[in-house]
Amino acid sequence: MNRAAHWSCLVLALLAAPLSADELAHRLALAEPDRGRVVFGPCRICHSLDPARRPGLGPALAGVFGRVVGSQENFPGYSATFRDAQFVWTPKLMYNWLADPMGYYPGSSMMSLGVPDAQDRADLIAWLMQSTVERKSP
Repeated sequence: MNRAAHWSCLVLALLAAPLSADELAHRLALAEPDRGRVVFGPCRICHSLDPARRPGLGPALAGVFGRVVGSQENFPGYSATFRDAQFVWTPKLMYNWLADPMGYYPGSSMMSLGVPDAQDRADLIAWLMQSTVERKSP
């Protein structure tokens, strides 16, 4: 399968995952961002929330929602497929991705088994939504 066809399959799998907008809204309404901070603990090995900090094994997550996948300028570790991506991170996409990152895209450099518990993912998403908003300097 060529790279474009593989990428198309990934996008369809992520966007067509069996999660309704109502279910995500319900889970986010129940989410506890403080628990999400704890769920993020293992992610800190690779990811930072500080856009000014030098990237680790993974890109910084500041401003992740609304950003085109694979587009953080100072992170050189994206696979070619992610560098060529043409969609943006949304809470739903992140929620689906985190269910099984390696399953959604086996060629990803993200070496994580994901966050299998649905509410833990929602807690993490709520915390990321609260913690990763890029703050503009005055």
